[in-house]
Amino acid sequence: MIPERTSTQRYRNLLLYFVLAYAISWTIGIPLALAKQGVIQPVFPLWFHYLVGYGPMISALIVTRLTEGKQGLKALWERITHWRVGGIGWLAALSPLVLGVVVALVMNWLTPNTISISDLGMVNFLPPLGLGAWLLWLLTFGVGEEIGWRGYALPSLQKDRSALGATLILFFFWALWHLPQFFYVFDPAIAIGWAIGLFAGAIVFTWLLNSAQGSILIVAVFHGCFNYISASSAGNGLLAAVVSAAVMVWAAAVVFLYKPQTLSSKGKFVI
Repeated sequence: MIPERTSTQRYRNLLLYFVLAYAISWTIGIPLALAKQGVIQPVFPLWFHYLVGYGPMISALIVTRLTEGKQGLKALWERITHWRVGGIGWLAALSPLVLGVVVALVMNWLTPNTISISDLGMVNFLPPLGLGAWLLWLLTFGVGEEIGWRGYALPSLQKDRSALGATLILFFFWALWHLPQFFYVFDPAIAIGWAIGLFAGAIVFTWLLNSAQGSILIVAVFHGCFNYISASSAGNGLLAAVVSAAVMVWAAAVVFLYKPQTLSSKGKFVI
């Protein structure tokens, strides 16, 4: 049995988690950014960008092992593999992919510009991957980020504050974690719109986690599907715009329907 942690212990563990997550990811991300800006010679190949996503996961595993031992890791693994969330849960997890396919089919029907799987398979720093791009996003930034952000940090933050309050705190750390990427992947001009979209996404992720009784798998699948569509330039960015807009509407609906305290009809999932 995992012993109950005091508020002070939770805060210390969270601080350690965030510090390690940043340190691990930025050990790769900062050299990539400096090389891209011409400050230093390249240290890593650009495809190492996809390893950045494992910082939150590795940090969560380290902190869980240090503070909760093998029982804590076992509990974390059970949530990573928790797939029995019902059809609605899986539909929600796959919704960015479903919506993207529907929009692509409509565009192919109504316009002369066709969108194919090969368009969605175009990713930064790697050759075209086709459907393999979805697997790439799922197994890197999907699994790598969500074992940490929503698997470890969010349930602890929700322990003694509202779901929306916990989401806002996590959003700050999650957004700042991306900072090096604005110097080698993202255009800094999109920062404000990107931040708004990220906050909306954070609310939807909280809803997913709470509604799925803490299933990390469901949140990771959603993250992978969202990146697969939103990171693509298919349809001159129209697919990404539609899916991102849908997430913003979804986030507003979650706050309105379920209220800030829980952001879910099933209450808060806490550890």
